[in-house]
Amino acid sequence: MRLLHFNALGRLVLTDFRGKTIPPYAILSHRWSDSEILIEDISNRTYKEKEEGYRKLQFCAERAAQDELQYFWIDTCCIDRWNNNERSKAINSMFQWYKDATRCYVFLSDVSVSTATELVQRSDWEASFRASGWFTRGWTLQELIAPVSVEFFSCEGHRIGDRVSLDQLLHDITGIPLAALRNCPLHEFSTSERRRWVENRRTKEEEDIVYCLLGILGVSMPTAYGEGEESARSRLQAELEGASDAPSIIPFSQNPRFVGRESQLADLEAKLFTNEQTTTTLAIVGPGGTGKSQLALEVAHRTRQNNKSCSVFWMDASDKDSLYQSYTSVAQKLSIPGWDDDQVDMKQLAKSCIEEMSARQCLLVFDNAEYTTLRSGGSSTTEAADLADYLPQFKLCSAIFTTTNIDTAQALASQNVIALRELTRDAALRMLQVRLERPLANTEQQEAEHVLRELSYLPLAVMQAAACMKAIGMTVQEYRARLDEHKELAIEQGGDSSSGRLQDSGVKDPVAAALFLSIYEISRDNALAADYLFLAACLDRKDISLDLLEAASVQAREDAIRVLDKYALVARRPAESALDVHRLVHQALRKRLQVQGRLLQWTQRTITQLLQVFPDGDHSNRSKWRRLLPHAQYALSHSATDDNNEERLRLASRCAITLLSDGRYKEAEELDVQVLQARKRALGDEHPYTLTSIGNLASTYRNQGRWKEAEELEVQVLQARKRALGGEHRSTLTSMNNLAETYRNQGRWKEAEELQVQVMQTMKRVLTDEHRSTLTSMNNLAETYRDQGRWKEAEELQVQVMQTMKRVLGDKYPDTLTSMANLAATYWNQGRWKEAEELFMQVMQTMKRALGDEHPNTLTSMGNLASTYRNQGRWKEAEELEVQVMQTRKRVFGDKHPDTLASMGNLASTYNDQGRWKEAEELEVQVMQTMKRVLGDKHPNTLTSMHNLAFTLYSQARHEEALALMATCYQSRVQALGGRHHDTKLSLFTLTGWLAELGEGQ
Repeated sequence: MRLLHFNALGRLVLTDFRGKTIPPYAILSHRWSDSEILIEDISNRTYKEKEEGYRKLQFCAERAAQDELQYFWIDTCCIDRWNNNERSKAINSMFQWYKDATRCYVFLSDVSVSTATELVQRSDWEASFRASGWFTRGWTLQELIAPVSVEFFSCEGHRIGDRVSLDQLLHDITGIPLAALRNCPLHEFSTSERRRWVENRRTKEEEDIVYCLLGILGVSMPTAYGEGEESARSRLQAELEGASDAPSIIPFSQNPRFVGRESQLADLEAKLFTNEQTTTTLAIVGPGGTGKSQLALEVAHRTRQNNKSCSVFWMDASDKDSLYQSYTSVAQKLSIPGWDDDQVDMKQLAKSCIEEMSARQCLLVFDNAEYTTLRSGGSSTTEAADLADYLPQFKLCSAIFTTTNIDTAQALASQNVIALRELTRDAALRMLQVRLERPLANTEQQEAEHVLRELSYLPLAVMQAAACMKAIGMTVQEYRARLDEHKELAIEQGGDSSSGRLQDSGVKDPVAAALFLSIYEISRDNALAADYLFLAACLDRKDISLDLLEAASVQAREDAIRVLDKYALVARRPAESALDVHRLVHQALRKRLQVQGRLLQWTQRTITQLLQVFPDGDHSNRSKWRRLLPHAQYALSHSATDDNNEERLRLASRCAITLLSDGRYKEAEELDVQVLQARKRALGDEHPYTLTSIGNLASTYRNQGRWKEAEELEVQVLQARKRALGGEHRSTLTSMNNLAETYRNQGRWKEAEELQVQVMQTMKRVLTDEHRSTLTSMNNLAETYRDQGRWKEAEELQVQVMQTMKRVLGDKYPDTLTSMANLAATYWNQGRWKEAEELFMQVMQTMKRALGDEHPNTLTSMGNLASTYRNQGRWKEAEELEVQVMQTRKRVFGDKHPDTLASMGNLASTYNDQGRWKEAEELEVQVMQTMKRVLGDKHPNTLTSMHNLAFTLYSQARHEEALALMATCYQSRVQALGGRHHDTKLSLFTLTGWLAELGEGQ
């Protein structure tokens, strides 16, 4: 949970209390306007620009202060709306947050009281109070009931009264019993009575009129926007009636209009739970639009109805993030600790769910399992998840997968694969009638059969045809005539026949023809809605944020989306303020634009819109750019390269920065090279934009351990910026800092220190001591001190930096975590392993949650923690972490990356400490030889690997080889590091000790 407060300097601060004790706080209840302050406005410090929202925020802060509360909570700016997992958890946690608040302030924007309440008559405000829209909204019901204290204020901020003093008036307005308004426990009111409290209230989304009751009824049920109010009510009733049954989650109600697939349905039911010795796994495979998910949904509901002791859980396997969200819902349903913790280790939470399921009979439905390896859905790093790791392996559980990929189906379910094709004629006819919600007249039967034949009996096309007919009141005869016209158009645009370009692109003619007809009608009804379709065609088809959809007003945008929903062309995601487009619809839209010659035009328009929304790469924007990144990458990859297309280059550059921040170096490099080449051709080598692009590319090289390439570019940038901007310009100082880091990575510590001291002193003078860039320069200098064995100097700087960063940036900010890890490393160098372990553990856990398990910084923190285990003789713990780090780095970075080699060396040291010298030697020889080729003979890391190998040889009584190698190591360290360096002294100490032990003197 995040809370707001104003600090001593009057700056608005958002503090993250997840994992900490939550202090007393006030909470605001209000109706949203178009100018609410959002979490990104606070991060970017632009919150004062939204006058109406800031006025409400100030009001809440002032009232809280009067009630001696430092912290306060406002939904719009304390929930990260770009983080889908967080938003979903917030919906389920909202009732509890209001209940736990010390004070709840209701801000009534439509009730005016010009002076303090004590000086005016009740009759002056009562009429507008009774008529306030606040009492008509669904979600404000829990905001009235849940808190211990509720106070009402006018739009001027004047207090009207509280729930106690106004209880009779509130009862008259809402019909809620006085006892409920006086904090009587809710369980003392019947379920039916509590459900009546929401009567005559309204919500923006029809399903919310049901969802807003969940906390009041004490029900845990996942939201499924798009299901409709009737379906949501049906699911709620099932939850209430099935409270004593096995816990289940089916986020969609049973489809009363389900038709066809009787034989496949019987086949599925016959195979479930038939083998008591092993898990039964089944797969439903078929092209898009053939009704796989609907068939699985019917099986899920029938299983729950026919077997009350069987839990049924619906899992979204379309990507890793969606699967994690599904397991979060399961954890909540099964009361597993951590489901409401945004920073929980999702892998561990999923494992806990699987362990809990092992004790019960259950059916898991994994929907949209296209691949056995799940990629990120845009909310995290490139880290992939093996679907097999998230499947229960016990005999009481069965699983059903839906997929379009036959290879995936066979890999997951072996021979238990049920293939779907188009519907039969009779089933398609029944589906059309059900979707039209009316029987077909005898005169329509023949026309309907013709239409269905033209649509190839494809469920998706039938559904869209019925939606189109319903939307404009078109008869089947009228639709047939119009469909024939648009089928000809589809053939003209797709080729000479059904095997033309539309088919080649994977788009079925029936979908294209039905879609073209729908687009034509939509264009006549709402041109903005048609524009949204074409924009969606140029984006990734899933999770299209409404922020990307421009409109003159929020209402205009909402009207356009409702039109698309009415025609069944999009799937809405109100909880995420987003929508999805079916794969076949997406392909057909792109093909239509392409053959009309408008695809590039719309792609450029999409890039323009993305650029307006896509944030900079700051960590505070991570949730936002992770969700927008798939769309930006899609648009960029399908756009024409043009050196003069400034918007495309700027978007590509922003994407590269965010990819770099997420450790996706190769992808960042690819974009950086594109941008740099275009900048050079269009602007020349020394234009500021070109220099920035060179510096960005150098950063990707440096992070990949390609230090010589990075140095070459960084020297070029530094020299050019010194000439153009002078030695104290911030851009020049950044270049110096980057070059110094590259020197340090190459073991050129004196050169690095010289630059870093200069940068730090200048930044302190130009930018102040607590500026983020100044702190970074101090951190870098401290690292160089540590590399030189000057640990006291390093520690002194690192403690100062860490304390300042915690105060200025917060303890979960990446720069703060880096400073903590650096200090821990210095403790480790000094043999202070317990202190090091404590810091390393804290850093690793936070990085896993914030950045993902496979982010380079996370892997470094895991490796560091393993080193502290090794030094404490906890070799099994060390080995487990080191193997994981090494394997991940090999896969992500390759065998020759310096970080990979370092992890191999660390694992070898752990083997050595356990006396597993052959395994240690094998790794150490590989590391030393590779480091010599990649880093050079005299690089400090190469010399460390040489020292370690010599030690392993000596441990095996191969004394001559060991002595020779250690002597070489010592001589090289004298040359590279100097005689006073700790590593040089260590080599000399080891060498002389061995000689004395062997009786050969010095």
